[in-house]
Order: sequence, then structure tokens, then C-alpha cells
Amino acid sequence: MNRLPPELVLVSPRHLAGSGLGSTKVDALGPLIHHFGWTTVEKLPDGRRAVLASPGGEVLVDFDPLRQDGLWWTISHHEPFWQAQFSRQTPVEAIAAITQALPQMLGDDRYADRIPVTDRGTADIARAGGWTVQGTTHGASWASPDGHCTAEHTGGPEPVWHFKHSVLDGFNTHWSADFTGDTPERVTAQFMAHLTDDRPVLRRIEDVPVLARHAAVITAMSTAGLGAHTVHAAAQVGRDVSPRGTSPSRR
Repeated sequence: MNRLPPELVLVSPRHLAGSGLGSTKVDALGPLIHHFGWTTVEKLPDGRRAVLASPGGEVLVDFDPLRQDGLWWTISHHEPFWQAQFSRQTPVEAIAAITQALPQMLGDDRYADRIPVTDRGTADIARAGGWTVQGTTHGASWASPDGHCTAEHTGGPEPVWHFKHSVLDGFNTHWSADFTGDTPERVTAQFMAHLTDDRPVLRRIEDVPVLARHAAVITAMSTAGLGAHTVHAAAQVGRDVSPRGTSPSRR
């Protein structure tokens, strides 16, 4: 029986897994093109940048890994205007959770049975996922159980969500996600629902940021016996979620 390459691993929590870009970029863009009729309005010859437009032109999805500011992903909606931007190391599955749901949000219910869209609020999802909340001057701030990921919700006439992530302020562990005023609740909720999902994501071990490896639960897909997913689930039970708990958790 053929076995998966040993460098393939399961990683949780998801916010520690890194971007996972590569073939997984297809999950964020491919369904829009192949199943929902979105069109490519701009694409570099080397394929590194792509801009997709919804059939009605209301939404643009821009993937640009050449941006000097590191904001590789931008989702923009016009009338009313709202925008979501994600930096390089944002887990691409969290971005795909939004892009794949955009057609439903625009009224295209094809494949609704295959692409789940949450009907819960962003804050409710965070609370159910064990994120802690504290009041701030302008709203509230949520923190993941391990403290590495935070989400700030500012109030006022134009409430916005700001997500930030790092492990001990370490190189290559930083990522951010910002949602402007008028961003629909369903968009931010989709993002939060992905981050709080306790199921692991698949990565090559070399794609997981080095410092994040010491804070995450990581299980090789080549694990024998009970199987990688079972071993990984058992490891999650005893995981130290303290922000200072950065000892390796490899299986």
C-alpha cells in the first residue's frame, strides 16, 4: 500500500498552521471560476497574480503575492463598499471559507449543500470556541485560548473587525486580517468559524512557521496504528493552551 509522504502533517489549532499556499490557493479561487462563472479580469503571465470578478461585478477577489506591504488577498464589494484584506501567512483555508461562500451571499445557491455558510454571529462563534473576551475603549477584544490570535471588534457607526496573530512576536508567524465597516456579519463569521474549528489542517512540515511548530499540535500523516487523525485528536486533549506553553507537541 502506498503511504503519504512523511512530510505531510496535521496541524491544530488552525491559526498556527501558516498560509499553506501552493495547491491550496486553488480552493480559494478555483470554485469561483469553475462552478460559479466568475471571470478573470487580470492575471500576470507567470500566474502569480489573479483578480476575479463576480458575474454581476459587485465583488472582486484579488490575489497579489507581489504586494510590498504583504497584503496578498483583498476582497472588495461595491455599493455598499466593504473590503477585507489578509496578509501573507493568513491560513488560506480561512480565506477560502469566505470566497467559496460569496456566491451564496450574492444569491447564487448552487452547491449550497456542499458549501456551509454559518448563520451564527462572529462573537458567538468565538465564545463557543473558547476565546476569551475583554472590553476595550471602543468595543471588545477576543483572544484564542493560547493567546496567539486576537480579534478586536470596534463599535461606533462603522464597526470593524481586526485580527492579529503572532507567536512570541516571532519571524514568519505574523498575519493579520482586517474587515472594514459595512462588511456583512456573515463574512466575518465565516472567517471566525474557520479559526475556531478544532479539526486540523493539512500542511507540509516545512510550510509550518518554525516558532509555530513549538506551539501547535502536529501529527505526521504517516503515523501508524490508530491513524493520524485519531492520534492527533488524543494529543489535542492534553495540549497546554497557555500563551507560554510553547514546548513542542509532535507525534
